[in-house]
This record gives sequence, structure tokens and C-alpha cells, in this order.
Amino acid sequence: MTAAGGPRIGVAGFFLEANRFAPVSRGEDFARAFDLAGDALQAQLMARPPRTLPDIAGFVDGMTAQGPWTPVALRAAAAYPGGPADQAWFDAFLHDLEARLRAALPLDAVFLSSHGAALTTGDDDPDGLLFARIRAIVGPAVPVIAVLDLHTNVSPRMTDALSGFVAYRTNPHVDLADRGREAATLMHGMLREGPGEVAMVRLPFLPASTDQLIAPGTPYHALVAAGQRHVAGMGAPADGDILNVSLCGGFPLADCAKCGFSVVVTARRGQRPAAQALARQLAAEVWARRQDFPTRLTPLPDAVALAVQAGDGGAPAARRTILADVADNPGGGGGGNVTALLHALLHAGARRVLLGVFCDPALAQEAHARGLGAHFTACFNRDAAADPARHAFAERLTHEARVLALSDGDFVGRRGLLAGSAQRMGPSALLDLGGVRVAVISHRQQLLDPAQLEVLGVDLARDEVRTLVVKSRGHFRAAFDGFAPADRIVEVDGPGLTTPNLGRLPLQRIPRPVYPLDPGAAWPSGDPAAQWRTPSPPKR
Repeated sequence: MTAAGGPRIGVAGFFLEANRFAPVSRGEDFARAFDLAGDALQAQLMARPPRTLPDIAGFVDGMTAQGPWTPVALRAAAAYPGGPADQAWFDAFLHDLEARLRAALPLDAVFLSSHGAALTTGDDDPDGLLFARIRAIVGPAVPVIAVLDLHTNVSPRMTDALSGFVAYRTNPHVDLADRGREAATLMHGMLREGPGEVAMVRLPFLPASTDQLIAPGTPYHALVAAGQRHVAGMGAPADGDILNVSLCGGFPLADCAKCGFSVVVTARRGQRPAAQALARQLAAEVWARRQDFPTRLTPLPDAVALAVQAGDGGAPAARRTILADVADNPGGGGGGNVTALLHALLHAGARRVLLGVFCDPALAQEAHARGLGAHFTACFNRDAAADPARHAFAERLTHEARVLALSDGDFVGRRGLLAGSAQRMGPSALLDLGGVRVAVISHRQQLLDPAQLEVLGVDLARDEVRTLVVKSRGHFRAAFDGFAPADRIVEVDGPGLTTPNLGRLPLQRIPRPVYPLDPGAAWPSGDPAAQWRTPSPPKR
């Protein structure tokens, strides 16, 4: 079945990277970030710049470039990385999406935008449940293709429901639009040939978030390149059977049975054995290089000393420094409000420092009320005692401040993950605390685009900033790559919900043994009943 306007493709999405230890992600968190359906979602599919993630925009552009088609907007919801989604909200979301899907039938195919590392308060695999429900409604002959984050935690329920699995190949993630276009190419092929086959192998290997950088010279970069050599039209003949290879490092902070490095291979219809064989071959290559993924963090006092040195004179270009507060990364569920590094910088008298972005809605609101140029005593995390769940590791800090700039926080991404996408930080302010300036925002998010600072009047090309402190794990690298030399970009070992030191976390649901938490972990285990053993969920 193909309509006169071309194939009818359903478009839907569920996007949440869930940190087991972060506060619950509620309906209002999705509503604030992105939750649209029907005509409202349809309008964003066509908008430029859209509010959707770039993978959806890339898919739309890719489908349009290859001929007439009819997008059928269903529902797409996304929240900023946080805790598990509220189960009641997810149940209602799933019920609504199923109803819209049934009403839209018949469809020629379905496209999904998903992170793949979601949790709910009652289910550790809501992505798999969503995919399976969609498959049950459309039937086995309809292609269902998903684009997923590199940090997806993959389950067989997810891959069994999909005809094509496309994960990002870059970290920082700068290829979302490209992966959307790749999904469109796969979709056109499957509309001709039938749904593809997806196979996966998961390893007992948990690389920390800071170890998953994909850049020349890193082990992850070499492994991704090795995988692409098997893909039709990449390193293999264009008519080859392998359509996609995705190497997914996973998201250990979800603390669930799906956690672990996964190799996922999509093959043409009827070629599942080839997909499974290649997935196992590539998994063996990953396992052989597991010791090449070390976690190296800079102690907080040493990081502060670098900032003090950078602000004490010398050639600006040579001394520019980036301190990544990786343990308080909102992009992994952190609050973006831990004050440990800020306090240490102020105590040490560091100068020419800019910290961004610090999430404190009350402080941003007060700055707006007082107005430009106002001098006042800024209190960071004044609500910490009243809402301890949202202020884990976030202590109060008071300091004299001056309001340098104010903004509504709306921006369009220029570089990296958000390039070309309209975003909102909410009421925002730039505060001068003396030698340290702080960009304060209302909607929790990481610093990953210079536009977030530019709406507050900061131009790093002309500014006297010597040290940029980023509340981010790694996506800042794609946006601020020219600010500091590589040897002066350091990942700080501080407190927070997103610490890469996994041994500090009360992990209870991840299957054990697992490398590197258990250095003696083996793969394959020799146990025919399971790839690796999953513990029973802890009693609550």
C-alpha cells in the first residue's frame, strides 16, 4: 500500500536518558522540553529551525530528497536527562501513542526517534515495551526503524521489534541529522525489499561516560571505524547484506540489567545469521580492547590550581583552560547546581573564570527582578533544604554579585549536538562574583553550545575569559574545541550524580561480574543460559 502522495510514514519519539539516582522525570519535565502530537508535531516536522532533535529533521530531509512521501505525525516526547519517568505519565503517553497509531493505519512504515536508555518508576525497559507495542500494532511486514543515542542500553525486546537500528557514531554527538538521513535511506530500501533483520550482542563491559569519547586516537574511534568497514556502501560492496553497524557504549548510570557495551547489526531481510555472526565478531574486538578505556580524572584541587595559573597572566591563548565538571553533568541526569568547584575557585581567588551553565531558577528570577547593574548578595541553592532530591551534592553558597546581563534564555544552537535547533534555557542571568562570572539559567541543561553564552553577551573570541568551567561531560568539546589546547581540557573529579567513578555509586541491578568493576570478568562466560548473570532487583 502506497498513497498517491508517496509512502505514509508514521513519525514518533520517546527520548529520555535516565539516571537511576536522579529525581523522577515527570510530565511537566517532558512538557517543558518537548511533548507534541498530531498537528503540533506535524508543524515542527516542517519547521526550520525545528524544536525536534536533529535526527527527526534529518529523517524528514532524507525522505523528501528521495521522492514524495507523506509524514504522519503521531507523538514525540523528550525530557532532559534525569531520573526514571513517572510510570503514570508513561502509561498515559503509551496509551495515547497507540491510539494515534491505530487511527493512522494503514501505514507503510514507522520512524522512531529514541534515546534508548530510559527507565520508568515501574519498568527498566520502557523503550523495549514501546517498540514491541508499535510492532504488535503495525504487524511484521511494516518496516520500523529507530535512531538511537550512542549511549542506549539495548535489550532483545528492542531489537526484536525493529527492522533497522541506527545509533549515533560520534561522541560528542554531532551526527544526529546524518543518522536521520541514514535512516531515511534504509527506509527507502526496506520499502522496496521488506523489513531488515537486527541482531545484538551485549558485553559485560561498562566504559565510563568520560571513556566514550570518539576522536582520532581513541579506542572507541578505531572500533567504530572497524565496524563501518562491514557496511554496504561503506567498506563493503553496495549490494552487501550488512546495512548498519552500531557500537553502543551504554549508560551505566541507569543501573539496570540492560547496561553494558552492545554491538547491534542490521542486515537485509533474511540475513539474521550474518548479522548475528558479525555482531559477535565485533563484540570480540571490543572485548579485546576493554583495557584501553581507562578513567582518568583530575583531582579538584589540581584543577583549581590550573585555573589560578591561567588567570595570573601570560599569553591568553597558551593558558586558556577548560574545566569539565563531569560529575555534575545535566546531560547525564545531574542537577547542574553542585557548588563544590565554584566554591573552590572563589576560595582560591581564581580570576578570569566563566562558569556555565548553573541551574538555579530562584537566583535567575531574583537577578531579573533586581535588574541590570544591580549589586546584591547572591544565594546559590537557597531551596536546597526544601527540595533535597533535586539538590543532591548541591550545597548553599552566598557571595556578593553584580548583574552583568539578562536574557529570556531562548537560543538557536550553532555548533555540535544542538546545531540548527531552537532551544530554551528560561530566564537567565550573567553574574559577576569578582574573578568568577556565572551564567545562571532556569531550565536545567548542560553547556554544549556557545549560543547559550552569547545570549548573555559573552563572546569568547573577544572575551578575557582564561578558564571556562562547563557543566558537561563531553558534548562541550564539539562546541568549544578552539577555546583551549587539548592538554588544558581537564575532567574534574568532583562530587555529583554523574560521576564517572562507577565504584562510588550504589549500583545494584547491573549484572555482575562486569569489567572494570570486576577486573576478572570473562566473556563469553561459558554459561549457555545467559550472556552474563543478572542479579535480582534489590528489595525496596
